[in-house]
Amino acid sequence: MGAAFLLLKILTHTKELIMEFTAFSRQVIDQLESDIPAYLQACKLPSPLHEASLYAMTNGGKRVRPLLVAATFATVKTDNSLAHPSHPLSNDVRRAMVAVECLHGYSLVHDDLPCMDDDALRRGRPTTHIAYGEAAAMLAGDVLQTLAFEALTHTYFGENSEFATPLSATFAPRARRMVMGQMLDLNGEHQQLSQTELEAIHRDKTGALMEAAVLMGAICANATDSERQALNSFAQQIGLAFQVQDDILDVTADTKQLGKPAGSDEKLDKSTYVKLLGVEAAKTYAQSLFDTAKNAVIAEFGDNNYLVDLADWLWARDK
Repeated sequence: MGAAFLLLKILTHTKELIMEFTAFSRQVIDQLESDIPAYLQACKLPSPLHEASLYAMTNGGKRVRPLLVAATFATVKTDNSLAHPSHPLSNDVRRAMVAVECLHGYSLVHDDLPCMDDDALRRGRPTTHIAYGEAAAMLAGDVLQTLAFEALTHTYFGENSEFATPLSATFAPRARRMVMGQMLDLNGEHQQLSQTELEAIHRDKTGALMEAAVLMGAICANATDSERQALNSFAQQIGLAFQVQDDILDVTADTKQLGKPAGSDEKLDKSTYVKLLGVEAAKTYAQSLFDTAKNAVIAEFGDNNYLVDLADWLWARDK
């Protein structure tokens, strides 16, 4: 957790709650980083497809989408004991966490290709196509997309889940929307889009997978209709807020801090919230989106939950 996040939480929460969320997020990330290589190994991919896929999936990152799955599950269950090692994450939650992260990993591998954003650096390391070549990177992205869906039924996670069908039905259309959003984003280069047009793009490109993560966590927790409505509102706002913040960081942070080339949006002449609104107005807009997201879950679950903590952490991030 970053220093800014901790300062924010000190001002609003007790030390015990800070430590609780930190322990919870560490547990989730540790579980994910154990499951990913083991799951890829169980899928028996040939070389160098296995190595390229593993490289793409184990190069760090914030693991926001798996955290959204687990934090939603814990919020609905109101079971903060999930942060304790003696309460391991359920197989259903683990399936959903790996699924959303594999899909996210595939999207990044393809985004970095020369035919897309043509980036050579991701999370402080050479991008997958630089490390393994374009063909292996293309196929690694392809297989990670298929493995995302296979995770929902793969025996690595135990017997088939009772939630496999609703998880798939939630996941698939949002995976499609993510790709549609990427296409619209490419179409928007060298144009000055309106804020309405920009939001339509990013509710799909960035927001759809975050929406899937939250709703899949809700399914695993057997959330009620009222709870799902609040969580859906949270997810829609948090996805857009995350993108606005990304646009801000692209012009306010440097390459070392971001772990990828700073200023890439300007280089590609993309429409961004900073370009449309300016840095300060974009910051104000992002803050309002984060606040709206938090208010949606506070109204349903109270303010002592991991989704509020996660939203505060995302707002305080610097990369």
